[in-house]
Amino acid sequence: MAEKINPVEVLVREAKDVYRKQFKGEPDVAVFAPGRVNLIGEHTDYNDGFVMPMALPLVTVIVGKKAAGEESTVYTTSDFKEKQVTFAMPNQNALIRAIPRDGPKWSLYIKGVIAKYLGGLPPAFTAVVHSNVPLGGGLSSSASLEVATYIFLDALTGDTSVSLTEKALACQKAEHEYAEMPCGIMDQFISVMGRQGHALLIDCRSLTSTLIPVADENVVFLVINSNVKHELTGSEYPTRRKQCEEAALILKKASLRDANLEDIQYLQSINTDEEIVRRARHVITEIQRTVEAAEMLKQMNYHKFGLLMTKSHLSLKEDYNVSCPELDELVGLALEVDGVLGSRMTGGGFGGCTVSLVYTHVVDKVIGHIKKNYKGNATFYICKPGPGASQI
Repeated sequence: MAEKINPVEVLVREAKDVYRKQFKGEPDVAVFAPGRVNLIGEHTDYNDGFVMPMALPLVTVIVGKKAAGEESTVYTTSDFKEKQVTFAMPNQNALIRAIPRDGPKWSLYIKGVIAKYLGGLPPAFTAVVHSNVPLGGGLSSSASLEVATYIFLDALTGDTSVSLTEKALACQKAEHEYAEMPCGIMDQFISVMGRQGHALLIDCRSLTSTLIPVADENVVFLVINSNVKHELTGSEYPTRRKQCEEAALILKKASLRDANLEDIQYLQSINTDEEIVRRARHVITEIQRTVEAAEMLKQMNYHKFGLLMTKSHLSLKEDYNVSCPELDELVGLALEVDGVLGSRMTGGGFGGCTVSLVYTHVVDKVIGHIKKNYKGNATFYICKPGPGASQI
């Protein structure tokens, strides 16, 4: 069976129970922000390309209230060694609204958002963070936490002046500067702007988006967590980004968004390093696949959409080299079952999750087949597109 996904209301109730125990009071504010699964368009966001994620029913909830003084305290229910942090908030006299980059890593996402918050000076607060987005699973638990923090600060300040795009960009800056991860805009964008029953085609250059309906009861997206995370990602992600920038520089393009298949041939003709050629080939073809995939979803052509998903995985495996044996095994096993239309790794890679487009009536068969044959211990989530972040 698939993992039972508790609705937001249940998570809020659980978070409030924890808050009462930790802070001996009643929280005034409750917010949530979703994780995401990227359906297609991987490692294209930082190349000014297109991506197509959907918001998940897996969310991060924050409950809390304003506190006296200038210090905030946050408690997380996640399984971290250090579960509570207390830190000084920026004050009116500070010339630069900075917060020290110290404490456990999970707290840096919260501190970064406070530092980059655009809606006025936030007050001190007490809060509990409670999430069912799997950590390290490639479903963007980090952006979910960032966006939930931003919406929580909105609720505390009462600010309504900042656009959704500006909120997403502020959260992205928080991740760049505090978590030191040079991520693209996709994760924060979908967490802020997700819509029930829709995927979101995002143009990462213009920062515009188009809602793509995904409301057919005959198909679902099956997200499978491999429950492995190889310790390569800290260095590999920035390396891939640098290789893409180098390819664009050789081609005299602003980014690989402006490149085409002929440019790949040109890179090969001038004896460009083969690794850089392969990185460029993935990005260029993945951008094309993503645009085509959006049209296929609009037309409800799920067979073609599934084929594009599978091609995307092969490109990520062979040209971008961000897959791993466990992800390849999960994709291969899923595709062995009649009724699976397509499957691919999703997220940064080196572990985490796969996503498969599956006819609803064969979901249990797919889960059973993978449970029987997968060498690891997978977790399954049956998902429809959920809403973006909101105060409750």
